[in-house]
Amino acid sequence: MKFIIDDADVKKIKEIYEYFQVDGVTTNPSILAKSGRQPFDVLKEIREFIGKDAELHVQVIASKAEGMIEDAERILKELGDNTFVKIPVTKEGLKAIKILSQRGVKITATAIYTQMQAYLAGKAGADYAAPYVNRIDNLGANGIQTAKDIHDIFKKNNLKTEVLAASFKNSQQVLELCKYGVGAATISCDVIEGLIKNPTVNAAIDVFTADFEKLCGEGKTMKDC
Repeated sequence: MKFIIDDADVKKIKEIYEYFQVDGVTTNPSILAKSGRQPFDVLKEIREFIGKDAELHVQVIASKAEGMIEDAERILKELGDNTFVKIPVTKEGLKAIKILSQRGVKITATAIYTQMQAYLAGKAGADYAAPYVNRIDNLGANGIQTAKDIHDIFKKNNLKTEVLAASFKNSQQVLELCKYGVGAATISCDVIEGLIKNPTVNAAIDVFTADFEKLCGEGKTMKDC
């Protein structure tokens, strides 16, 4: 499962990259708006930091297919070929996905709440389909199961499309899809930090340190002992 940051805070992105093996960054207009900066200024800074080979996912703004295609052209011009254009799976979105995928543009189908949305996006040529796990839960359905169903639909229908699961609220949701082997997950920095937080681990390390210091002295390291 690819591990992708869902954030546009460059400082946080750099910190996550320092500690975790990351495959790229996803953004959306709401995330970019939180920065208070011009969107392409932020996106270019992210691209410069993560490099040309890492995945960067950027969403169109237009609601009509023709406008989505124009947005895609601007995104690729500004950010390079290894940028995935995020397109919501509406009727107009499917039209844009079909046209752009035929041109070789990498597409992430987004705003997915149902299995059929994902299937149709895959048929249209999307590289990724992004079900909103927690938002689906909030509607009274099962976000994890929906993502698993979509994964199975792609495999059983021999579609190239992979799941890019999004909208997580906790590490358990990430774990469930990691165990299932979905293609990728895009996760906020706060949830990523939670993947490794464990007071029990910290307590065990404190015991090890205290026992070592009994032998070699407080504040001593391996090279001092």
